[in-house]
Amino acid sequence: MTVFHNKKILVTGGTGSLGKELVRYLLANEHPEIVRIFDVDETEQFEFQQELKGHEDIVRFLLGDVRDKERLSRAVENIDIIFHTAALKHVMACEYNPFEAVKTNVIGMQNIIDVSIDNNVSKVIFTSSDKAVNPSNTMGATKLLAEKLMTSANYYKGARECVFSSVRFGNVMGSRGSVIPLFKQQIKAGGPVTITDPTMTRFMMSMSQAVELVLLSVGMSHGGEVFIFKMPTVNIQDLAEVLIEELAHKYGYRPEDIDIEIIGSKPGEKMYEELMTEDEASRSLEREDMFIIIPEIKDELLLFDESAYGATSIISQDYVSKNAVRISKDGIRTILKKDKII
Repeated sequence: MTVFHNKKILVTGGTGSLGKELVRYLLANEHPEIVRIFDVDETEQFEFQQELKGHEDIVRFLLGDVRDKERLSRAVENIDIIFHTAALKHVMACEYNPFEAVKTNVIGMQNIIDVSIDNNVSKVIFTSSDKAVNPSNTMGATKLLAEKLMTSANYYKGARECVFSSVRFGNVMGSRGSVIPLFKQQIKAGGPVTITDPTMTRFMMSMSQAVELVLLSVGMSHGGEVFIFKMPTVNIQDLAEVLIEELAHKYGYRPEDIDIEIIGSKPGEKMYEELMTEDEASRSLEREDMFIIIPEIKDELLLFDESAYGATSIISQDYVSKNAVRISKDGIRTILKKDKII
């Protein structure tokens, strides 16, 4: 039996890209007792509900916003595990509407923490972003603060057994927050495909890797950690070229007919991403598949045991995208096909 067998699970943002994949995986493989899908988008909920017909005995769809603490409190009753994926994720939307990002990504996070403590939820896993590292935009800053809230919750939960941990993602290929849907739309229209800079690099992971990291972290977490999968970097121009080569014919064009246009970086956009800061690296552990950032004040976590991760002190420097292994165009193509993005 797995840690999810016969458990009551809540997925916030449960009709987003990652939320839906988590739900599909749990229903297909883990035999939970209940999966509650909490989301503010009623249309997405309706469509997902149609997809999940046959699971009515397990799945519950709850309409609500993480900003609404009273609604959350009802949703969390008798829940064992929470996957918190709800967030405002688009960088430019958060730049133009910064306090909306604060209300969802920060106040919403604190609401999740409060109701989890009140209901003695066993484990809460927050899905963060590499944009939380040395943030240069509002979205990244709110994700960083949400991580800090998650870690600190382990210090003031009292006698309750709640465990709060975070996972930090790179760009998830094919998710609604990634650049791939935009590139596909531009190719369908005949181009041009717009990229900010041909030398820009990003950490990329497949949706299946993202789901794996979230699920793996539940069994490994003691409280306060940030789990980060090791992942290759992708050059943005290479990604655009692969998509053009694979999709142009589908929309009635030749690949050479689709131009790539360099438009320059947007406000708050970095040329490269980092998975952790140098300070975080100095107190991190490393496994073959991931980095684990250990809380700074671990002495107050009574059950904390560094030896339980099967990890060593950090030795590699592959946590900055300009230095990390860059995946080839053929490698990009393989991942996109495996996850049925092309």
